[in-house]
Amino acid sequence: MTARATLLAAVLAAVVPLQAAGKAAGKPSLNAYFQSTLVDTAYQKKTFDRVAKAWKTPPAKAMPKVGAKTVVQAVIAKDGKLASATVSMTSGSKDWDAAALAAVRGAAPYDPLPGAYRYPSVEVHFHVSVVP
Repeated sequence: MTARATLLAAVLAAVVPLQAAGKAAGKPSLNAYFQSTLVDTAYQKKTFDRVAKAWKTPPAKAMPKVGAKTVVQAVIAKDGKLASATVSMTSGSKDWDAAALAAVRGAAPYDPLPGAYRYPSVEVHFHVSVVP
């Protein structure tokens, strides 16, 4: 990642509710970090909300230990299409990592980038962690 693509921690964090009840060891939490060139918080929130809504918790046996995290690096094009999405950090659970990637892909297409945004795309890192 270039210096120009330094990430800005979006003021977006929420605990994504578990769809399967009964797992006392932890719960999923989603955070999104946008490239610092995109300062439109409304766009950031809308994008975050789309991924949170697309999240599907895998079976309880697939949940990694508390503190584990999957990072999905995504590039959203000017028109809102998902140009790429890859898992850049794994949690130790293939099912959990696949669920994180599926949420980012399933939320696409995203809204077009704001008209005032002058770059052809924006990079976003989605962190799906297991918290107590």
